[in-house]
Amino acid sequence: MSVQKVLETIKENNIQFVDFRFVGLTGGAHHITLPTTEVDADTFVNGVAFDGSSIPGFRGIEESDMVMMPDTETAYIDPFTSHPTLNIMCNIHTPDGERYDRDPRSIAQKAEEYLQTTGIGTTAFFAPESEFFIFDDVRYESSMNTSFFSVDSEEGAWNTNRKEEGGNLAFKVPVKGGYVPVAPVDSQQDIRSEMVRLMQESGLRVERHHHEVATAGQAEINFRFDTLTKTGDNLMKYKYIVHNVARQWGKVATFMPKPLFGDNGSGMHVHTSIFDGDTPLFYDNKEYANLSKLAMSYIAGVLYHAPALIAITNPSTNSFKRLVPGYEAPVNLVFSKGNRSAAVRIPIAAVTPKGCRIEFRTPDSTANPYLAFAAMLLAGLDGIKKGLDPIALGYGPFDKNIYDLPEEEKKEIRSVPGTLDEALDALEADSGFLTESGVFSQDFIDNYVALKRSEAKAVSIRIHPHEYSLYFGC
Repeated sequence: MSVQKVLETIKENNIQFVDFRFVGLTGGAHHITLPTTEVDADTFVNGVAFDGSSIPGFRGIEESDMVMMPDTETAYIDPFTSHPTLNIMCNIHTPDGERYDRDPRSIAQKAEEYLQTTGIGTTAFFAPESEFFIFDDVRYESSMNTSFFSVDSEEGAWNTNRKEEGGNLAFKVPVKGGYVPVAPVDSQQDIRSEMVRLMQESGLRVERHHHEVATAGQAEINFRFDTLTKTGDNLMKYKYIVHNVARQWGKVATFMPKPLFGDNGSGMHVHTSIFDGDTPLFYDNKEYANLSKLAMSYIAGVLYHAPALIAITNPSTNSFKRLVPGYEAPVNLVFSKGNRSAAVRIPIAAVTPKGCRIEFRTPDSTANPYLAFAAMLLAGLDGIKKGLDPIALGYGPFDKNIYDLPEEEKKEIRSVPGTLDEALDALEADSGFLTESGVFSQDFIDNYVALKRSEAKAVSIRIHPHEYSLYFGC
């Protein structure tokens, strides 16, 4: 959409405000809203100023002036505001016009530009499967003398005896029993359909929605693949709509990986492929799972760099409550066709040459999508450039249920880091695949690690309620 088309859209739809948005390091969206009387063609040349020092990990107070540069291709009408509003995603520039090297969206664009310089291919496509929970009530506190959380859901397995429903309507979702049941067990069909309707009106091509495995309202809505930066934009739009529809319905949605103990967590399985023009580069029907040697090297790069990569694709302390060995979590750094116990799965059902892809199952939605997709692409490209072979490196294929293997065999399989600090250690030791291309700067890596270590420390020094169960009587 050109600047002129945006201005015409504002006029034709009686838009009263334009909401200029950007994404911080931790993946949260921020915005500044201008009345349309203050928006003209020059706005898209000069940008919108903001205070970068107020965004965690961005700028010091002595160099706080930053500029949002709007990307007109991202414009869509906000489905929630009372006053007609047009939302536009922006890149971050310094006051002298340079692209800011800590801006996640600019990093995503640089990753796409780098792919084109390699001669490997022209376009990388991404499709995230972002799972989430819809709760009816959420309460939490962490203070000097109190630490707790409490969530509730009318679907919760623990609510078979709840009296507030007027006799209790039963049909609760059992623990690990929520995968695609029909109503009345699935009580959230209509709210998910409303989310889908608004996503479609806002420009997303939605492929399907369903209830996920966990009790208490776990859900998944899948939208169609797109190029790296566009998929990042689409995921930000997706999360915005999920959160706000839930709020409209008097509920609350969360993409937190592990909000419940003892049931499945929420992941963000990411499907990836590379094309050269219109030619898919991951397909070869003479090889394992129809994967080309290039695709196999891409897998090897992802798995080889996975310990460092996970610091970006699973960047929260809560991420590692989901990534626990011995459960149905994608912690095993191996690949396999159609096998959900492997970190990298190759889908094989109803796959065409253009649909041939790999699925990295470890990430979750606390990841900043621009950073996560860019880092995944760079890890895979490093594997291709070095001609890595995942079989020679011992990454599989493992075409059997890894969870059922004897313990001696399991010990031979590499696993993901066990904590955020371990993942950050791995990133510090193995960041060359991100920085050598110039896509990520060393300053960005150092700043990112410092920011995330501060989060890990904030959690580690606080008293956990379960410690009272274990130690209070000592």
